[in-house]
Amino acid sequence: MRWDNLKVEEEEARILPGYREPATVRTFDAPEALDTRFYEVRAKSALNKVPNASRMPFRWTINPYRGCAHACVYCIRGTTPILMGDGRTKPIADVRPGDFVYGTVRRGRYPRYWVTEVLDHWSTIKPAYRVTLEDGTELVASADHRFLTTRGWKHVTNNAAGRDRAHLTLNDKLIGTGAFAPQPEHWLDYRRGYLCGMVRGDAHLASGTPQGLDGRPHSYNRFRLALTDDEALARTKLYLDEALGIRARESAFASLGCRSMRALTAGGRENVAAITEMIEWPRGVRPEWCKGFLAGIFDAEDSHSAVVRISNTDPLIIDWTCWSLRTLGFQFRVQNPSRANGLRVVRILGGLREKLRFFHTVDPAITRKREIETIALKNPAFLRVAEIEPLGKGFCLYDITTGTGDFIANGVVSHNCFARPTHTYLDMNAGRDFEKEIVVKVNVPEVARAELMRPSWKREHVALGTNTDPYQWVEGRYRLMPGIWEAMRDSGTPSSVLTKSPLLLRDIELFKQIHEVAGFAANLSIPTLDEKAWRASEPHTPHPRKRIEAVAELNRAGIPTGVLIAPLMPGINDSPKQVEEILELCGEAGAVNIGGIPLHLRGEVRDIFMEWLRSYRPDLVARYEQLYARGAYVGKEERDRIQALLHRPGGAGTRSARRTRPATDPVTMPARRPEREPAQTRLF
Repeated sequence: MRWDNLKVEEEEARILPGYREPATVRTFDAPEALDTRFYEVRAKSALNKVPNASRMPFRWTINPYRGCAHACVYCIRGTTPILMGDGRTKPIADVRPGDFVYGTVRRGRYPRYWVTEVLDHWSTIKPAYRVTLEDGTELVASADHRFLTTRGWKHVTNNAAGRDRAHLTLNDKLIGTGAFAPQPEHWLDYRRGYLCGMVRGDAHLASGTPQGLDGRPHSYNRFRLALTDDEALARTKLYLDEALGIRARESAFASLGCRSMRALTAGGRENVAAITEMIEWPRGVRPEWCKGFLAGIFDAEDSHSAVVRISNTDPLIIDWTCWSLRTLGFQFRVQNPSRANGLRVVRILGGLREKLRFFHTVDPAITRKREIETIALKNPAFLRVAEIEPLGKGFCLYDITTGTGDFIANGVVSHNCFARPTHTYLDMNAGRDFEKEIVVKVNVPEVARAELMRPSWKREHVALGTNTDPYQWVEGRYRLMPGIWEAMRDSGTPSSVLTKSPLLLRDIELFKQIHEVAGFAANLSIPTLDEKAWRASEPHTPHPRKRIEAVAELNRAGIPTGVLIAPLMPGINDSPKQVEEILELCGEAGAVNIGGIPLHLRGEVRDIFMEWLRSYRPDLVARYEQLYARGAYVGKEERDRIQALLHRPGGAGTRSARRTRPATDPVTMPARRPEREPAQTRLF
């Protein structure tokens, strides 16, 4: 096919979010390309590092295309506080790529808070809605934004037109802690309180005029504060300087412990007198002083684990701690351990909600004491939706993309997505746009070569086809993959590819060369051989039997090639007869491994798949709602049933596919971490 003859002249250029230069927009007058636009852009980088918190079994990938022809901007108000990785909050308008925020990951049975990197940040102007919860938490977001509820992810409102989608109602409860408390301004009262808590809790402050050995009086005036945490030391040094004009000296401090310490010291009668006056107990109710005092005594004395505890042997310090907590509205309990030194412990009650309120209200300096990573998410009753109110047009709204796919916005879990959903931060939706608005990184072979040839590159495994298929039909026009494979070969980088298309046979000679110098493997995704199921779920992909022929040809050429029967969709392509036929034919084709993955319904894909299921197999809708009621993955019982289909004793697959290896075979990809779910090929 002569593509140049089919090319339509350039349309109006468009700047896509994340790209500085306008994209050249093209269409092609070919049957496969009807109603499809291609945005030609120049990428700054090719290698993408997969976040550690993701479920992927590899660390690097290259995506020459965004969107896939094989087959929503989600925004909130700029003042919405986001929970940052250091335990503080920041308005979403001020968050930037490279910042660290809290998202969530599933560890064991429950999702847990997890620090993740911000990958992108953008804004748009859209109509907005105010979502008010029973505890008074307010969230202003677009209709398309999604929040995590006890019934899964839900949009703020239903579609204005078209099919229904999961959306918030007054029966829904959101997941999280509820509204964040405002952080204090560090004015004079706050600083006086902080110095009082820190100095009384952990410093040595003394003066006197004792009689020396010679019988004459010798005066001394000493201040010393030694800490292992530089953040609290730096704050104390700053406050002493700005509030009192005392330039404390900082130096290393000899310590018998395993952690190094540094100390602040100051001498002189005037300096010690000024510090003594600064830390006097206040008269009257002074909330800002209370915030500073609690931050200081927390940094000085706290033994922080699952709860906030403040310990001291001085009854006066314990009394002022209790008075300050009571002034700020915290519930607490005083414990009296049976210790000879009279130690008493003040423990703040109320779980994570009150723990975060304490951190945000008083703002301690020491970051490590503010960590909440690995704490399980809760669904308290007071986060029930009370009101959803339209606010009209013209709101400037913001969104971020994170490594975990979500973030914590004003105390509730807020959504962003991958793959299909990565189109959302191009101002395109994850449904039709993902299939019809394709971004083409036209310079990716040259950029990949430059990055792979750097002396700092460690020759780690690079997996292609993990986000969108690099051999979708338009690759026949742009021919980006040969240049990428040549860069892999010349740099000695081990690599692999996952695709639905026999088009990869075009590059078989390059695969041989890479395999010889570094190691290469291929996998073809073949979810079904049933004509009806294939045409319904993958209407624009090559025929499954053509993919099996490609498996055979690649293995004959010495390229280790396996098959991924994925996704296995309950009631659609998971019957023993269907699976055994694939096992039999793939075994005959010499597949070095045959794996299978149950259907994942993560993020936007859930809504898209369920919409498709209602039209294709409405009889299965109730079953799928039950199977995926708790999240993106089926339960263990269903996973075990599906895996048993691939390993039936005496079955066709066992007899013929003698070279079959587990799906995690290192010839295909790096060893998978035990707790991670396997990656899934895209449905559409």
